[in-house]
Amino acid sequence: MIIGVPKEIKNRENRVALVPAGARMLTEAGHRVLVQRSAGLGAGLSDEQYERAGAKLVDTAHEAWGSEMVIKVKEPLADEFKFLRPNLILFTYLHLAAEKELTTQLMEKKVTGIAYETVQEKDRSLPLLRPMSEVAGRMAVQVGAYYLQSSWEDINSGKGILLGGVPGVAPGKVVVIGGGVAGSNAAMVALGMGANVTIIDQNLPRLEYLEHIFKGRLTTLMSNTETIEESVRHADLVIGSVLLPGARAPKLVTSAMVRQMTPGSVIVDIAVDQGGCVETCRPTSHEKPTYMVDHIVHYCVTNMPGAVAHTSAFALTNSTLKYILAIAAHGPEKAAKQSPAIQLGFNTYQGKLVQQAVADSHQLPFAALEL
Repeated sequence: MIIGVPKEIKNRENRVALVPAGARMLTEAGHRVLVQRSAGLGAGLSDEQYERAGAKLVDTAHEAWGSEMVIKVKEPLADEFKFLRPNLILFTYLHLAAEKELTTQLMEKKVTGIAYETVQEKDRSLPLLRPMSEVAGRMAVQVGAYYLQSSWEDINSGKGILLGGVPGVAPGKVVVIGGGVAGSNAAMVALGMGANVTIIDQNLPRLEYLEHIFKGRLTTLMSNTETIEESVRHADLVIGSVLLPGARAPKLVTSAMVRQMTPGSVIVDIAVDQGGCVETCRPTSHEKPTYMVDHIVHYCVTNMPGAVAHTSAFALTNSTLKYILAIAAHGPEKAAKQSPAIQLGFNTYQGKLVQQAVADSHQLPFAALEL
């Protein structure tokens, strides 16, 4: 199969969908890999490294998108819609529940859209979402701690809190909503910085597990309106990490709750890719990452891991390569029949929307996948 790796065009998106080691494995398996020049530079990967791995460098996005299968990091943007066509296999993070226009484009162009975020194994794990959730969870505490700093010159100023505190001064309070992969990684980093951490989830066995692995060093709370409202009110940093696979995130933190927070507090909504779990959330970019609502700093960057592109690119390839190899070897239909995980990754196929959660989000007709 011919596999294309175009350069990402999203604002300050420096990740690349395939590192040279992955390109080498694909070429050794008999496939052709076309990498757009400079696609890996933002992640510290040179064109020469791809050439040594057996990939062919192409000068334009058009050439990379002309492949049988295109692998990306982020969903296609409007400028890339012209590359969509029937029978194209597109394997990337799609996040269609928050992207109605892209959903209709994939349907109209009859693209086989396979989403990293809905590939799901028998144990219900999300192996291709996990690595970026780990990165985003850890980053959320870093950026939250940074924006809690105060500045007389910046209108987007935090309250001047050091998360870990110092002897004689209480540490900052971090509230993590959602105890999945992103949430647990956020809790780990926040605890490591010495913060006072509360994690909220609706899954009691998950809370018991988190209580056990963190050895009682954090507070676990069952998710309901009252516990969220009370916890958010007193938080210095709120991290939203709610996930419903393939579906739009529920709005668990309301604008009324945000108004009750202390001015200069910070909200980091990791769930922004799926619409966000904070009512006052709206997508931002690395160029302009924050905005203020009711004197609360909001950080809602839709591609957080793009800021640590080298780490993220390797973590992503480590997870996706197994599935890329399967699809390239057998084609999407046969690969899906052999792997229920890949089958669950299908979002659009032959002009139909085959992901129920996306159909519900946009009130579009759903069709069961028929391979």
